[in-house]
Amino acid sequence: MAEPLPVSLVVITRDAAAEITECLLSAPFASDALVVDSGSGDHTAEIARGIGARVVSHAFLGFGRQKQFAVEEALHDWVLCLDADERLSPALRDSIVTLFAKGEPPHAAYALARRNRFLGRWLAHGEGYPDWTTRLFDRRRAHWSDDPVHEHVIAEGPVGRLDGDLLHASAESLERYIAKQNRYTTLQADALHARGRRSSAFAMAASPLARFLRFYVLRLGFLDGAAGFAHIAIGAFASFLKHAKLRALERAERGS
Repeated sequence: MAEPLPVSLVVITRDAAAEITECLLSAPFASDALVVDSGSGDHTAEIARGIGARVVSHAFLGFGRQKQFAVEEALHDWVLCLDADERLSPALRDSIVTLFAKGEPPHAAYALARRNRFLGRWLAHGEGYPDWTTRLFDRRRAHWSDDPVHEHVIAEGPVGRLDGDLLHASAESLERYIAKQNRYTTLQADALHARGRRSSAFAMAASPLARFLRFYVLRLGFLDGAAGFAHIAIGAFASFLKHAKLRALERAERGS
């Protein structure tokens, strides 16, 4: 086994007992593994401790703030942030090891090509792949945004990219996936309303159409068959929901 790297694997969890093992074991090079759990009712914490991870219990703050809290609790400045249903492919694992074998990485942060599994199929186009997402970074020069949902990493300078896939192996049902989109769009609308953003009938119509055309046509989502169509169609509907909910908040504020 290769020498451990000065990297902390950081995962936020809630009721992830079925997923956390593969996630943690996919990054054996990390010399520190931290799980920040927000009230799991299953055995997530016990399983994580059994694998050797440190477990910290912390009330959920929203995705961005919760992930930043976890980053600040890590032992190392270089952190690899994964969701419980994600794992590194062997090629991506090798890319990270090679990156640190060359000394201090030249960029403050690195984006990984996330490959999504949906309706039992690994997507290869559209929104499903490559879904570039920044997950490996130096916390002295990068941090998570405060967004309650659809959080992102803010880094100094250009963000590098690594070879290999970050496998998003979600096993949730279609019903749970749609329910999650409903929750997320509510959080998005609330955040936009708090910042003074407004919506309109045009935005409710144009935003989902633009999203569908971008991912289904321009990014070849149609090549992923029925799974690709469903994934992009639900994403387009989520765009509509976000704007519709924002519009509803505006009307409620005006009392009409």
